[in-house]
Amino acid sequence: MIYNNLASLILRVSFGGMMLTHGWGKFNRLISGNLSFADPIGIGEAPSLVLAVIGEFVCPILLMVGFKTKFNAIAPAITMLVAALIVHADDPWGKKEFPLLYFFGFLVIFLLGSGKYSLDWKLRKP
Repeated sequence: MIYNNLASLILRVSFGGMMLTHGWGKFNRLISGNLSFADPIGIGEAPSLVLAVIGEFVCPILLMVGFKTKFNAIAPAITMLVAALIVHADDPWGKKEFPLLYFFGFLVIFLLGSGKYSLDWKLRKP
């Protein structure tokens, strides 16, 4: 129990930081105006890219600082489920495993919340 807050911080910073390495290229593609991207759920390339940037770049930054942690863990979790179950549906297990590991990490972050080492804790109402 004594380490729950530290564990939450470690999870948020590690999973958020690792996810940023996947979202950085997509973010750069988006801001450069290159909107060509896979369309795994049939909503169009540009909307798919925007959702991927939100799930892999914007929300992980907010998770790392612990802002609206439970809400911001949802988009990366969904993004990783789409990657594992739709994008890599026909691929071998090795291609599905990493998105699923990320999914479970973000699920645990959602369940644990931000802990006291976070903006959520600092901004809470007394």
